[in-house]
Amino acid sequence: MLDWSKQFSILIFLDNNHYSSAEGAYECLLAAGALHIIGDEPSPSLALLQRTHQQNKDWLFGHICYDFKNSTEPKLTSDKPVKTGFPELRFFVPETVCYISRDCTTFTIETFGATDEVYHQIIDSVITPSYRELPSLQFKQVIDKDTYIETIEKLRTHIADGDCYEINCCSEGYCENAVIDPMEVFHALNKLSPAPFAAYYRLNNHYLMCASPERYMRKTGSRLLSQPIKGTARRDPDAATDEQIKHRLSEDIKEQAENVMITDLVRNDLARCCDTGSIKVEELFGIYTFPQVHQMISSVSGTLRDDLNFTDAIHCSFPMGSMTGAPKFKVMQLIEQYEQSRRELFSGTVGYITPAGNFDFNVIIRSLFYNAATSYLCYQTGGAITYDSDPAKEWDEMRLKAWALERIFAG
Repeated sequence: MLDWSKQFSILIFLDNNHYSSAEGAYECLLAAGALHIIGDEPSPSLALLQRTHQQNKDWLFGHICYDFKNSTEPKLTSDKPVKTGFPELRFFVPETVCYISRDCTTFTIETFGATDEVYHQIIDSVITPSYRELPSLQFKQVIDKDTYIETIEKLRTHIADGDCYEINCCSEGYCENAVIDPMEVFHALNKLSPAPFAAYYRLNNHYLMCASPERYMRKTGSRLLSQPIKGTARRDPDAATDEQIKHRLSEDIKEQAENVMITDLVRNDLARCCDTGSIKVEELFGIYTFPQVHQMISSVSGTLRDDLNFTDAIHCSFPMGSMTGAPKFKVMQLIEQYEQSRRELFSGTVGYITPAGNFDFNVIIRSLFYNAATSYLCYQTGGAITYDSDPAKEWDEMRLKAWALERIFAG
């Protein structure tokens, strides 16, 4: 499917990577080509997205950048320079949608062209890939260790002063004049770090290669589900040691404090658009294992009010609390003040909306971003800061997440 899609300048490929879960409808899902684009307008909006869906009742695929926060909260700004070039909001009605069912028993093609022709083109594209070795690249850091630690100390002061309870702080790694094949990079990343919300996204000269383990929000009928991640521990190759690390994460008071603050924030976000009394924490402090790390994940659900549209759920909860902190408005102001790079698509979301108005969106973390026009390759990583945070350990956690991305270019 992915090899066949190379011919298109706009495409999204979403991969579950065979993770078992009661949630989710597809093992993988591809949208290729654009019949209609939403987001070229001077002021793209969720209202326009809703109207387009109501008129066409068709698939929509696309993204929302973190900086779209300025539309949901007009008093916020993003003043740092744009580097990767993704527009704040962009969705498209695809020419062709292909998907494999969650149980991997059916392959479906929906297209405005000749289905048989597309089917044979895809099948003919199935070859044993011989991917080239990725180039050896050295990433620079926007801020060094001492500056990062100093920033964490300043944020702890804000927490001590009562400005906020928890804040997500991130930093950028980048490589200029990087000549890469984005699809080969995605294959390498997806092989080393397979994740349930992996994504490959091409929007003309702009590319996302994503190995996200986190769901932002899923809508099924009137049910909304959000699954924030807060709490990370490095894995160990020794099975017994790895199990001990996993157990310590599950019992870690600091990690639980981070997680429960964001879980409460998600509950509050969903309460703005859901029926009173319908908000449930379906799982608190669940521990899930991924190739490089163990993660603490909670699940919060609610019932969307009958008088609201699906875009109201996005408006009430975007950007996601796991990538901001609490209280959300104040910490977004502090993020703009202390972070050195514009987040752009990082900590935004990519996903799909079905003809029935259901959707599933990820949280864009553990991702590489590439601007082919300028040969600029970058990522951003970070973590949640509370008053009990150890700044040196926060640097180590940030670098652990960065290492998972940098190592595919180690040569």
